[in-house]
Amino acid sequence: MEHYTYLLINFFTVIICFIFSFHHKIKFSRHFAAFVLCSVLVATVFIIWDAWFTKIGVWWFNDQYLVGIKIFQLPIEELMFFICIPFACVFTYFCLNKFFNFDWNPLPEKIFVIGFILILVVLAFIYCDFIYPFITFVVTALSLFALSFILKVQWIGKASVIYLILMPGFIAVNGILTGTGLDAPIVNYNPARIIGFRIFTIPVEDTIYGYTLILWNLYFFQKFKKKVRNYDINKMSSLPE
Repeated sequence: MEHYTYLLINFFTVIICFIFSFHHKIKFSRHFAAFVLCSVLVATVFIIWDAWFTKIGVWWFNDQYLVGIKIFQLPIEELMFFICIPFACVFTYFCLNKFFNFDWNPLPEKIFVIGFILILVVLAFIYCDFIYPFITFVVTALSLFALSFILKVQWIGKASVIYLILMPGFIAVNGILTGTGLDAPIVNYNPARIIGFRIFTIPVEDTIYGYTLILWNLYFFQKFKKKVRNYDINKMSSLPE
């Protein structure tokens, strides 16, 4: 049964969200196509990053908790992680955004983004000798700059608040993956490649890594959702009466 541990973590992360996707007041199921498009696109980039870090020994996986199937030298469960976690997060964002107002005014959002970018740049400089935090902080700073100042999105503040709301779930899932409640971690980190500060058993860098993963999933989800909706409208309008 131990070999199904990581698989079950993915399953229980996503199953409740998946079931409620069909709720008549939520109707997230109408956007499954948009989510699949966005998650595959973003997951591809993060899987390449993941495979590279695995190859150079930044982290590795404990076969004790895996079913044993690997693709690109990564456990199948790790590939599923990049679908299941974004699904739960995008679904939660969709629901909270639908029923509550988390919008920020443009000026405070810009100040937040600029301030966060500066903090990340400073941290990247301080920890430049540690590849995981350095790459993560640089990628996140560039992502925030691209999203806010090039792509002109206006939901970074809202997404950040919702990510904080999701943090207990993030800590629960990543906590198990990094060894909380288990005899050994499912995902092991090379202490020479990380800062060393942990939230319980979770390397602090993981919180920023996850933040970037979710930001890009949200961006492409909203982009593809609009395209799919426009395609459906055009398709319906072209049908003969």
